[in-house]
Amino acid sequence: MKKVLFALALCCAFLPAFSQEKLTDKELVNVIYAMGQMYPDGFTLDLNTMRQPTEGLMVSYKATQNSFDRKSLPAVIKHARAHQNLVGGWYNPEDGHYYFDSTRAFPEDSLAAAVAFARDNDQHTVYVASKDINIWTNYEQKDIRIILDCDMGSSTDDLFALMMLYRYMDMKRCNLIGVIVDRMGKANADIVDVLNNFYGYPDIPIGLETQGIPNPHVFITYHNLPYARSTDAVPMFKRSVGDNGSYMESYKLYRKLLAEQPDKSVTIASIGFVTSLARLLESGPDEYSPLSGVELVRRKVKEIYAMGGVFGDAVEPDYNFKAAIDFSLKFFELLPKEVDIVFSPGEVGDPLDYRPETVIADMDWTDLHPIKWTYQFLNCDTGQKMWDPQAVINAVEGDDLYKLSPRGWVTLTPNGETLFHEDPKGNARYQYPGDPVWCDMVLKYIRLMAIQH
Repeated sequence: MKKVLFALALCCAFLPAFSQEKLTDKELVNVIYAMGQMYPDGFTLDLNTMRQPTEGLMVSYKATQNSFDRKSLPAVIKHARAHQNLVGGWYNPEDGHYYFDSTRAFPEDSLAAAVAFARDNDQHTVYVASKDINIWTNYEQKDIRIILDCDMGSSTDDLFALMMLYRYMDMKRCNLIGVIVDRMGKANADIVDVLNNFYGYPDIPIGLETQGIPNPHVFITYHNLPYARSTDAVPMFKRSVGDNGSYMESYKLYRKLLAEQPDKSVTIASIGFVTSLARLLESGPDEYSPLSGVELVRRKVKEIYAMGGVFGDAVEPDYNFKAAIDFSLKFFELLPKEVDIVFSPGEVGDPLDYRPETVIADMDWTDLHPIKWTYQFLNCDTGQKMWDPQAVINAVEGDDLYKLSPRGWVTLTPNGETLFHEDPKGNARYQYPGDPVWCDMVLKYIRLMAIQH
């Protein structure tokens, strides 16, 4: 099976409704074998209803995984009868065999459990019936240590990027070691505190920028989210840092976290301004490390995934870099050339339109959800797209999902334009936009993460 994160599968269609009593075991073998010819991209069959399920996370059992001919089907059916009465099939182009398996179904809000079961059973994928996608599970278990650097409190795609990291943590795919808020204002850090608590990770440290951009533009004013109260004046969302609490200075938290990590072990997902990163690079030795900021980044950081940049034929300013131009120029000047950086331009996320009504519907599993609250009570239909999650997904999933440019160097002009110069020795690459099929697939993946609880 081609090693991809997830691939579109053939759309599920109902089979003719057979009556189970009318089928002998031999006839059932013939029906399932024939389905292998009808559905070359795979199928799942409920032996009770003789229909393909339209919902559920489907995972094959290891006990039947090497069944690839008609003779093996009776054993597959017997195993399925003893478990969940589900039989699946898929074609492996690498060896030319069509495999049949006894299958286990999980609720679609139980992705972490389904992935764990798949890995325990040596399965490559989890099939999501309602969304026609396969989630790649046979990934190498890497020690991915991530710091998220965000401008929380304006664009809602920051909320989804952070949500993705919590869900990756649930699946043990990464370790979020800290969150940096590079938009000034305690309320913006309080939003992260709410999310940390809501998603079950209250101890993730939060750093707050205090010397960044004064009054940058706010697209959606959800800074009051942490203080939402019921009609009885009871706080809706739990927080660890109270109204009188404080957060560590952002560049100081950077220094502390980096000093505690092994060399070349940290991935930074930068989805906002680079104010805190610039201040980190300009910093000197302190109580956390005898190294300068540049040396600390050179020694500890493996790669940076940054939402930003305008590439290709267009030469125009990038919003994030231009808004904090002095900090941005300092960041590009001081970033060690040994640290790889992958840019996610805005056009990659432009087609990923997660509509407000869809967000609310996907989160109908609870009345009190911080992201749902934002979409219920504020106008989020402002052109917000899923830009920021692209840097996060790339950071965790690796490069197989994205088509990237050749290597090169990126320079920033005083007007905030990003100029790319191709060079195989360069430290920079950037994502190319995906086609409509790819965009649909990635948006479905983000939506799948949103329904988890």
